[in-house]
This record gives sequence, C-alpha cells and structure tokens, in this order.
Amino acid sequence: MEKAFTLIQVSDDSKTDYSSYFLKGEANYWWEFTRALEGEGLVSWTRFTELILKKYLSDCLQNQLEVKFLELKQGEKSVSKYEAKFTKLARLAPGYVSTEIQKARRFQQGLKPEVRSRVVELELKTYPSVVKTSLVTESD
Repeated sequence: MEKAFTLIQVSDDSKTDYSSYFLKGEANYWWEFTRALEGEGLVSWTRFTELILKKYLSDCLQNQLEVKFLELKQGEKSVSKYEAKFTKLARLAPGYVSTEIQKARRFQQGLKPEVRSRVVELELKTYPSVVKTSLVTESD
C-alpha cells in the first residue's frame, strides 16, 4: 500500500481514508466501530497502522516482530540489504520510528561499527540522508 501511495503521491493526511475505503466485511465493521472510538478529527496514518496491527497481529507475534526489529543489525549484509530488512520490519513496529529522527537513529544503531562511526559524526537528522551517507561510506 505504501508503494502505491508513493506512486500516486498521497499525503499522510489522506492515507487512512484511502486505506479504510478498501476494508471489507468484518474489517470494515471493526474500523467503523474503532473510528468512532477514536473521536472527532483525523486519524493519522501512524495511528491507523498501530490500530490495524493490534487488531490483526497477535500480541505474541507483534512482540516477536518488535524484538526482531530492535535487535536488527547490519552484520555481513550490505547497507542496501540491511535497509530493505529495516524497512520491512519498521512497518511492524511504528512506535519506534514515528519521526524522521527516530527512524534515522534506529537505522544508525544497527550499522556496522566502521560505517556507523563515520555516519554518526555527521549528525544527520533524516532517514534518507542517513541511508544515502551509509551507502556512500560503504562504497569507499
């Protein structure tokens, strides 16, 4: 879904509305009820993903995925493979990467020490800049 949103340039404010439109059957009933409990106003995309993951992933599985995300390290993987795994797991642990700075720091923490030390000293604040710098550093 995120891929489609990027392609058609959907704003964060509209992602929840677009996604909830496609819910069917029990999922739609659940969302109508949950939406009413959330109160007036916009339900953010981050909040929507938290709610839907809580509903459709067991607590045990959610905890396992969060631990897997928190323990993720680059190891012998290339930066690009580490970034792909990071992105995949980060979607399932949105509370740990809800801001650009959190996401950038969390990504940096898992880098190999020789890459991390060069990236951290630049004090980068956005995830894309950390990834790009990590890729450049790795290729040097």
